[in-house]
Amino acid sequence: MTTDRAAALRALHIPGKPLVLPNVWDAASARAVRDAGFPAVATGSAAVARVLGHDDGEQTPVEEMLAAVARVVRAVDVPVTADMERGYGLEPAELAERLAETGAVGCNLEDSLPGTGELVDPGEQAEFLAGVRAARPELVINARVDVYLHGGATRAEAVRRARRYLEAGADCVYPIGLGDEDEIRALVDELGAPVNVFYRPGVPELARLAELGVARISFGGEVHRLVHAYTEKLVAEIHVGRSPF
Repeated sequence: MTTDRAAALRALHIPGKPLVLPNVWDAASARAVRDAGFPAVATGSAAVARVLGHDDGEQTPVEEMLAAVARVVRAVDVPVTADMERGYGLEPAELAERLAETGAVGCNLEDSLPGTGELVDPGEQAEFLAGVRAARPELVINARVDVYLHGGATRAEAVRRARRYLEAGADCVYPIGLGDEDEIRALVDELGAPVNVFYRPGVPELARLAELGVARISFGGEVHRLVHAYTEKLVAEIHVGRSPF
């Protein structure tokens, strides 16, 4: 079944008909996404970290993160892909094995160091991705390209990194932080491979991203941020003696 779910997840990455993933943080949010009709579920590391009482940036103990992923997998009957930041210090084979134990069939892996934002050498990152691919051939790998997050980004550098990661076995590349319509179109055209865009205010609307040839759209921690902000309003009402209902 795991192999079938991995194949189903991979097949959903269609340029021009993107897989939309409102990233989840627990079993309840995963079921909400599934019940809304989405064909796959993705965890978001920042949101999961917050609900577990930790900061983002691999501050969550790996056992806690993997346990959270496993709970999400058990809660739904659709493929699950997990945001694993840069692997939580695990070697590629161990990361692949530990992820397999959760039942997740895909993962995000980023090319900057958690906490510092320092970009990893693309050759080193490509080797890491190739190790994960070799250890678990069916896994759907979404390789994050972090050059737009940390300033000084050029499309040439993004394309250079993305191509190395695709050659290493990544199924999709994720230039997180890229939001300019013309740049999205140009990068998609240059790569000729599935591209993931992080959706947030200021980014082209979902339908327009589809027209630009995007294959996957993620929401990161944004849905959880909105849910938490609403929770804060509710408890503030209770605190001053008003009904939250």
